[in-house]
Amino acid sequence: MGRPELSKKKRIVIKVGSSSLTHAESGRLDLVKMEILTRELSYLRNCNVDVVLVTSAAIAAGSSALRLEERPEKIQLKQACASVGQARLMMIYQKLFSEYNQIAGQILMTKNTVLHSESRDNVCNTFEELLKLGVIPIVNENDSVATSEIDEVPVFGDNDRLSAVVANLIGADLLILLSDVEGLYTDDPHRNPEAKFINTVESLSDKFVSMGKATTGTGVGTGGMATKIAAAEIAVNSGIDMIIASGSDFHVIHRILEGQEFGTLFLGKHDANFDLQEYLSK
Repeated sequence: MGRPELSKKKRIVIKVGSSSLTHAESGRLDLVKMEILTRELSYLRNCNVDVVLVTSAAIAAGSSALRLEERPEKIQLKQACASVGQARLMMIYQKLFSEYNQIAGQILMTKNTVLHSESRDNVCNTFEELLKLGVIPIVNENDSVATSEIDEVPVFGDNDRLSAVVANLIGADLLILLSDVEGLYTDDPHRNPEAKFINTVESLSDKFVSMGKATTGTGVGTGGMATKIAAAEIAVNSGIDMIIASGSDFHVIHRILEGQEFGTLFLGKHDANFDLQEYLSK
């Protein structure tokens, strides 16, 4: 499948990392970038594309609101920041989406949402109804009551994996991860200037999995390349194409869907037979 085929995608999950939503200097929300993001997603909705946004930055937003000088380390304080920050994030998203005549809904998930069959069916039904109604669901892990992301427990562990789980649950045909990296390289480009960019991954072999690094170039988010490769494992094995691209300019979203070659494209398996619950239970 070539890049022009991406224009045919009709159900897309887009994950945006904390570093892409905040100012590097202050750690506060970048409202200009958030406005561009909502405009891009509204454009997709107007093209009759189902869109789900998985957003980070709740803890960062809460830390800023509570005037903390540094990202909190104490679990209870992180949860408090997430509680304040999630409310602020949704308030901003609702306001910005309303300017483009779009409606946003909120879904907060924990690991139990997926591991328990009844709650998994419930959340799938909620997603389907929201998408039928033309709503843009906004998803985050419920950090104020669950510490799987905060403690880095490998269930969701971060919004990269969470977005892949969501893509699986709703039967998406494309997952886009936007972060502080342009895509997959043969080595960490922040440390090795000789690292080579990889345009397309046709088969997610052990070679590519080993390229995942557990660090990023910023201290804002919780996920590195390792979590993006883990997300790719879920997506690809679910038959979903996935792209890792830079979130420095959210205009990249429509450019990707126009077939322009931004980021690294991971091709989903056509013969995918993936048991998500079994995978998460390991």
